[in-house]
Amino acid sequence: MADEEKEQTLEEHLAEWRASIVTYPPHVQAVIDKVIPSSDPLDQPDFNPVDYINTLFPTEQSLVNIDEVINKLENESKQINKEMRQLIGGQTGNTQDGKIALDNTQKVIKQLFGQIKDIKRMAEESEETVKEITRDIKQLDFAKKNLTVSITTLNHLHMLVEGVETLKKELLQWFVTMQLQEYTHLFDENQEFAWLDKIDRRYAWIKKHLIDFEAKFGNIFPQDWEVSERIAVQFCFVTREDLSKLMHKRTAEIDVKLLLYAIQRTTNFETLLAKRFTGITLEEINKKEVKADEKESQTAKTASGNPFEESTAKNQSTESDMKQLASPFTNLIGRCFESYLYIYIESLDRNLAELLDKFIADCKTRPPGAGGIHEAGQQEGPSSVLSSCADLFVFYKKCMLQCTQLSSGAIMLNLAEVFQKYLREYAVKILQNNLPKIGGGSIGTSVSNITRDFRDLSTSGFIQNFQSFLKEGESSKFNKEEQARICCILTTAEYCLETTQQLEEKLRLKTDKMYADRINLSQEQDIFHGVISNCIQLLVQDLELACEPAMNAMIKMQWSSIETVGDQSGYVSTILSHLRQTIPVIRDQLSSCRKYFTQLCVKFVSSFIPKLTQQIFKCKPLSTVGTEQLLLDVHMLKTALLDLPSAGSSVQRKAPAMYTKVVIKGMSNAEMLLKVVMAPTDSPSCFADQCKKLLPDLKMPEFQKILDMKGLRKTEQTQLIEEFKHRIASEATNETNSHLPPESPEHEAGRIQKLEKLIKKRM
Repeated sequence: MADEEKEQTLEEHLAEWRASIVTYPPHVQAVIDKVIPSSDPLDQPDFNPVDYINTLFPTEQSLVNIDEVINKLENESKQINKEMRQLIGGQTGNTQDGKIALDNTQKVIKQLFGQIKDIKRMAEESEETVKEITRDIKQLDFAKKNLTVSITTLNHLHMLVEGVETLKKELLQWFVTMQLQEYTHLFDENQEFAWLDKIDRRYAWIKKHLIDFEAKFGNIFPQDWEVSERIAVQFCFVTREDLSKLMHKRTAEIDVKLLLYAIQRTTNFETLLAKRFTGITLEEINKKEVKADEKESQTAKTASGNPFEESTAKNQSTESDMKQLASPFTNLIGRCFESYLYIYIESLDRNLAELLDKFIADCKTRPPGAGGIHEAGQQEGPSSVLSSCADLFVFYKKCMLQCTQLSSGAIMLNLAEVFQKYLREYAVKILQNNLPKIGGGSIGTSVSNITRDFRDLSTSGFIQNFQSFLKEGESSKFNKEEQARICCILTTAEYCLETTQQLEEKLRLKTDKMYADRINLSQEQDIFHGVISNCIQLLVQDLELACEPAMNAMIKMQWSSIETVGDQSGYVSTILSHLRQTIPVIRDQLSSCRKYFTQLCVKFVSSFIPKLTQQIFKCKPLSTVGTEQLLLDVHMLKTALLDLPSAGSSVQRKAPAMYTKVVIKGMSNAEMLLKVVMAPTDSPSCFADQCKKLLPDLKMPEFQKILDMKGLRKTEQTQLIEEFKHRIASEATNETNSHLPPESPEHEAGRIQKLEKLIKKRM
């Protein structure tokens, strides 16, 4: 009963539902189609029953199956109804569950809203915290933004300013070029005014043009634009380029006068520009470093008038010259002449050759030392130098100053080479060739050979060549004029030596650093050293030759027949007389270079004393009285030699320590030799001891000569010789022992046997 009621209720609901078919709007229907897609025509909103039936039964023959179709449709309808009933029934049972779910959903939504509020609150708190943390960062960020904007603005401003500066440069370049158009036409290379002899007209034109420009446009351009200076600088560049091209084409027409004229006028113009303008517009400034001459104040002036020693009164002019050299306008045009300065050097070479020929001619008409040699600008004096020497170095100084005004680069090397060439020629042709000859041999041939081969000789070879002819010919003494000539040449050579050293320093100072180290006059200094040594050697040999007759007379005396010891012998008086006459003259001649006089004395005694010793060995036989007389003579010579440097001088000076040492050592050796001769020979052992005591370095040959001087016979000499040989062997043994390490006792016997064999072999 209940089921029937329920089914009836469902039927009623279905009927009501069928009666109220809902038609949805198109957009709703489109959504439903997407959610529940269906291809069944019955589900379409625009369902047409007629069309549907026509589709099922398109022809009359298809009506045969109408019952089957009806049954199928009824089954489908029943199935649909069944599904609908189930759905409606399920929906009715789920209403209470839906309410419960809805209540739960509302609770969850409320909780969700609460959590959202909490999250929002926490987000606000976090935002505040982040704001506190990032407050400084924001300031930096704002600063960065402002800085970026500032940089961008400055870049735009820089572009603007740079554009203005570029326009300014282009404007000035155009204007300066326009101002010099007339100049380029007037002084074109084909014009007669373009050559060097009319170079003044170039500079006169720019001077006049600058004056006119200042009058017309001086108030138009700002002063800091330096338009006048820009015109002058561009004029210098154009002029330098034009002159370079012109001189390259007409090199053959350039002579030294024209070159120096052009350089001088150019230098004057550059100096004028340096005074008028600051040089601020020059892009490249030629800075020259000028060093102060620190050694100049330390170098003492000599009486010879050295032209390379600057006076302190010239310091102000020197400083002004340095400032002028530091100007950027210096050599701005003049550098175009540097490639042609070889013309000046060639002219200088010719002038020096002529000057040297003049010196040679003067020496032939008036040899050095003839009647005294006068200094340049001073009265005659015994210690003066050749006037030609001072003239040469004065000429050198003028050339150097002139050349430094032209350039301080590679041309200074060429100038130094020319100076070196004529220093060498002066040393040979003026100094060396005028030294007097010795003896009957010809010195002229040897000197001419030196002159011819001079360029191929080193300094040592030059000195050795000169020494080779010192001994040529027979012995002959120099006269006073020849002695004065030698002293004059020695003094001149010393002057040349010192001045050459200062010349080298000046050349390096005036030359650019990259070239200064290549200037070296040491070879020329060595040559003058060689001339000085040759002069000293000539004077020493002259003294020796003058003493030679007396030395020969010494060995011719009958020393064995002398009975009493008297005053000094005649040969001693002769030697001392000659030395006392000659040494004062030489000393006075060399008063300006006393160190070389000391060298002369040292060389003389170093040569004279060994010769005297050899002459003593030749004095035989000697009696006791004769030996005493000879010892007295030697002592007198020793005393005289110690006082030799100051002989005949009103001012007594102590002899140099080196000289005194040489005299005492040599003469004491001669005295000890004579004392050995006086020693008795009764006891060979005592005599040998006396010999070794007085003459520790005595050798066997000298010992034999001592025995000959004593006049001993061969038989008497035998025992003395044996004893002396034994003494020498003992000394050799002791010396060997002193140098050998200590040996063990078992090797002592073998060592003694070896020494005995060595002694027997030597004996």
